[in-house]
Amino acid sequence: MAASTEHVEPEITATEMDKAEVPETPTDPEPSDSEPPGPDPDPDENGDEPPGPKIRDTPEDIRLEAIANTVALHPNRDLLVCGDVDGDVYAFSYSCTEGETREVWSSGHHLKSCRQVRFSADGLKLCSVSRDKAVHLLDVERGQLVTRIRGAHSAPINSLLLVDENLLATGDDGGTLKVWDMRKGTAIMDLKHHEDYISDITVDQNKKILLTASGDGTMGVFNIKRRRFELLSEYQSGDLTSVALMKRGRKVVCGSSEGTIYIFNWNGFGATSDRFAVKAESVDCILPITDNIMCTASMDGYIRAINLLPNRVIGCIGQHVGEPIEELAKSRDSRFLVSCAHDQLIKFWDISSLPNTTVNEYRKRKKKDGRMKSLTKKAHGDNDFFSGLVEETEKKEEEEEEEEEEDSDSDSGSD
Repeated sequence: MAASTEHVEPEITATEMDKAEVPETPTDPEPSDSEPPGPDPDPDENGDEPPGPKIRDTPEDIRLEAIANTVALHPNRDLLVCGDVDGDVYAFSYSCTEGETREVWSSGHHLKSCRQVRFSADGLKLCSVSRDKAVHLLDVERGQLVTRIRGAHSAPINSLLLVDENLLATGDDGGTLKVWDMRKGTAIMDLKHHEDYISDITVDQNKKILLTASGDGTMGVFNIKRRRFELLSEYQSGDLTSVALMKRGRKVVCGSSEGTIYIFNWNGFGATSDRFAVKAESVDCILPITDNIMCTASMDGYIRAINLLPNRVIGCIGQHVGEPIEELAKSRDSRFLVSCAHDQLIKFWDISSLPNTTVNEYRKRKKKDGRMKSLTKKAHGDNDFFSGLVEETEKKEEEEEEEEEEDSDSDSGSD
């Protein structure tokens, strides 16, 4: 089950790629018939690519043989890993030099669909979970299986979070959360408080509080240090599909299957402080880009950039035309956003200018034109159907005051 990209040796070094990209080496023993004083060397004598390597704005799309459920990018190398519905895990080196993106290795250790993959903080290990109820730890260099926990859950595993170098959290289709000490290969927490699948897991900066989003419409709060369950939020409409921290940890956002984003204050997990609906079929994945800006993925195939407080859709990053998007990831330098979808493609988007985007906080009685702005060259966001936000916040004029109050409240609890 190989992906339709070239196979190469596992070791791909930056210096080797640099050599391939340098056309200006005037050391060829046989010059052309005449030697005009122009700056361009004869490209035909440098190898197989007469015009020299083409440099793209983003790496080329990667086409797979099956739908990828999950994608993750290496913390300090141009390496991408994805897991597909057949249970296979692939690693690709990616490059903006045309023809240089290629498969490095593949692993078929899972018996059923691979649901999520995550790199360790040092990038040496890769963890994956699957519908086969197993947790796998792989060596990133060779793709070899290092540790396997068979039957880690009694139900298919759906979500994964690496808490630190020793702890990882997993959530299954039945609503059970487990936290594993990988030094021992045993679970130090095994709690079931959700009535449906756990769709996503995140943790605070202090590695103390785990937050879970569930298909039962609640967000769960778990204390790792005390190894106990804290509380569930009130029930929301639809499944909660994703959870992320924003505003330097002062806000928690949850996406939903109905296209609404729910906002919680830190330490106010019982009830939402705000909510707003995106004109999308769903908000299946949330990826923070800055303290204020996040990217969301949806069943409609569109990737939206959204500003939090004031709540606005900034525009469209890109799309997988008509195909549900499963997951988003960003490169270590935040230059690229990567998405995988049901079209069996992994796509790259240039988001380098997104962190510099500013949103006017004073947008009183100013109507939108019904269009979503395209934020990248590859985006196709100008469509009346995708028209920003339908805000449900009743007190729009108090958004700034609320944010200032949160600033003062959070000073005592964070850095």
